[in-house]
Amino acid sequence: MSDLKKMYKTIMSDDFPDEMTIKFGEQTLIYRKRAWKIPDAKTGELIEKGLRYGENPEQQAAIFELVNGNLALGDCKFIGPGNGLVSAISEADMIQAGKHPGKTNLTDLDNALNILKYLAGRPAAVILKHNNPCGAAYGETVQEAYDRANMADIIAAFGGCLVVNRAMDRETAEMVSGNYLEVVGAPDLEEGVVDILAKRKNLRIVRIAGISQLEKYRDLRFVDFKSLMDGGIIVQQSPVNRIRTKDDFLPAKPYIKIRNTLSTGCRLRGNMVICSLAGTLNRALPPTPSFM
Repeated sequence: MSDLKKMYKTIMSDDFPDEMTIKFGEQTLIYRKRAWKIPDAKTGELIEKGLRYGENPEQQAAIFELVNGNLALGDCKFIGPGNGLVSAISEADMIQAGKHPGKTNLTDLDNALNILKYLAGRPAAVILKHNNPCGAAYGETVQEAYDRANMADIIAAFGGCLVVNRAMDRETAEMVSGNYLEVVGAPDLEEGVVDILAKRKNLRIVRIAGISQLEKYRDLRFVDFKSLMDGGIIVQQSPVNRIRTKDDFLPAKPYIKIRNTLSTGCRLRGNMVICSLAGTLNRALPPTPSFM
């Protein structure tokens, strides 16, 4: 067990270059590898490093920020530089770092923002664990939103990542400090909040100022890469969700298929099928979906 704990405390070096270039024909995107100077918890020595490790402690990993290039393919114009959220986090934004982040810490933050961009109208909270949503909720206050999101699956939320779309207040911080989380993200933190949250020394407290502008990311496409086990790559446009309000949903329509049975007659009344069966009383049957 001690060896396993040591693995998760070890900072891996990585052999990824400081700059990465991706060409799409004559168009070029340039990315810069990110690193942060974070003091060692025991010695206080500043250690400059990017990601602590990847999905698992034995995997090298790096995070890159788009810094140059504007890609347009056909009628699709992709997101350009200067729009960084998670990839643009600085040392100043890491209010309490605890230790250098791992890959999952940052992808949890990113996935939470991807949900919150559709919940900008009211105080909202999202909790993720290993990129899986544990709960997402609105509230009249940030505290109420967090409480609702946490209660959606309080077991799964243990050790997860919480992101809220309004400034974290003291009341919410007190509630959060009563649970174990790895990461807390917010657009800002009110006075006294850091002191409350910092009681958990390894909690990563991250300020993401761009949360206040999340709505604009609803319509911005990015290049979505999927690497295959044989070394190949699938590349696609990221989706743009057409559902923005409840009015955008299409109504569900029941499709009735009456099969050839011993029925002496069936008729539709409202949303019920009324059948007269030989030798039985009339029965009211719910509509049966037809799967073609």
